[in-house]
Amino acid sequence: MESLDLKEITTGYMERMRRLALFDPLYDLERKREVDLEGKNIDMKGLGLLALLFFFENKLIRESKTGVKQLAAFLKEMTHQVYILRDEKYEEYARTIIQTFRPTHGKKRSYEYFDWEKKETGVIEYSILKANNFDVQTNAQYYTLDDDGLELIFATKEFYSEFQLSINQLILRKQLEKGEFKGALRQINEMRIDVETLEDRMEKLKHEIQRSIVSEETFERYKQLLDDIYGRLEREDEEFKELRNFVKETRERLYAQDVHKKERNAYNYILKINRELEEVHYEHSHLLDQTFHLKNTTLMTAQESLYYAGMQSFNFDQDLVSRVVSAPLPMDAMKGLLHPFLKVEENRTWSPLTVLAEQNLVEEREEKVEYHFLDVNDDNTNDPYRLWLTKKYGELMELFLQSYENNGVRTLSGFFAYLENQGMEEIYQQRYFYDFWLILHQRSPVHNGNEDETSGKTVLGEALSSLNGRVLIVTERNIIIQKVDRYSIQDMTFELEGTDDGLFRE
Repeated sequence: MESLDLKEITTGYMERMRRLALFDPLYDLERKREVDLEGKNIDMKGLGLLALLFFFENKLIRESKTGVKQLAAFLKEMTHQVYILRDEKYEEYARTIIQTFRPTHGKKRSYEYFDWEKKETGVIEYSILKANNFDVQTNAQYYTLDDDGLELIFATKEFYSEFQLSINQLILRKQLEKGEFKGALRQINEMRIDVETLEDRMEKLKHEIQRSIVSEETFERYKQLLDDIYGRLEREDEEFKELRNFVKETRERLYAQDVHKKERNAYNYILKINRELEEVHYEHSHLLDQTFHLKNTTLMTAQESLYYAGMQSFNFDQDLVSRVVSAPLPMDAMKGLLHPFLKVEENRTWSPLTVLAEQNLVEEREEKVEYHFLDVNDDNTNDPYRLWLTKKYGELMELFLQSYENNGVRTLSGFFAYLENQGMEEIYQQRYFYDFWLILHQRSPVHNGNEDETSGKTVLGEALSSLNGRVLIVTERNIIIQKVDRYSIQDMTFELEGTDDGLFRE
């Protein structure tokens, strides 16, 4: 018989003990001797596991308000046919179970053991439950499963947490193939929790990388770890894509076969499965991007900090000057020694691809190109563009009043038709045409009662002077007008008070 490799046998001994330590609170509950009113022994360890399943189920359905009273009601519903207890006893047991999983002193639970890998006594700290929320009005504390609590739940299924998501993906595919849509929906909820747990672990790993890389060996170890995680996430992402295609095909097949719509519940389930699966896949894709960022940014930054930490402890006189002066070196060795301390060569270059970059092209036309909305009360009265715009607004108002009085135009769409009939389509191809109606709508009701406006000191001066004391009321309609590709505008209704026709609406 070959000799055993004792070091290989005890490798990872602490992690194995940590998994065993997670069951310690259940054994603490088992040691509590409780009986019901008929003297029947109460299975406290079983109630503890039921409590964990209760918190896990609430996490699945995204219920955050889970505390002592909610747990007591759940235990009563589960055990009232087995045990005979007073109502206050359920709340007492719920409080005992929560305090066992989460001690009142605020510290994590600890488990002392002898580490046969390191030949020394070790202590493992873990947390089954954590505080989730607090209701100030009722003075109620709510709880949820911590990472170790989730791992304990998964451990009862004999699954490795690292491969929990992959296992759930396989189970989901089998359930979809068998048509177990309700169970498939629950499986997707478990997958979502797996992704959330992975996100928390990645965040912790990020902080661990930033503070723990103190040597090139630890850098390589974390680099290999991230490569393994990224590879597994890529495989899971591919499986997600295949699952989504499979769900899509199932939905289409179910819809095509069910001509009389008898399987309405099944079709509703498959629609919900498709939606939930897309959400989980989106969150998982974000996790994939986060891992990629850790590999290419955080890890490299940690390596650079390791380099600069070495540079700060570097003694120039002792480590370089003394080395060069005390031991004459050949020219090649001298270059190799000094090369890391020389400045990196820099050259200014110009890329021919810059000629293909996006450029601001302005065509020559009568309308001036402005990329801002001109202020109506702009005081720059000598601006050529402003003078040109004031004139155009005056002409536009004259055309509108002619169509209003002579042709009965009461809407902006009607004014568009009026311009087309007059052969003046080029007017509504200009930017100022649309600015004019937007300004009037913002200032409605519009009149020429302002002294600056009547004297022509604003861009609306000439336009408002054409009203001759009348008031123009502009109201929007739920219709979009688009006569040209560049511009569109919401339709408007016009009322010119001071005339006999009053308000007219199409």
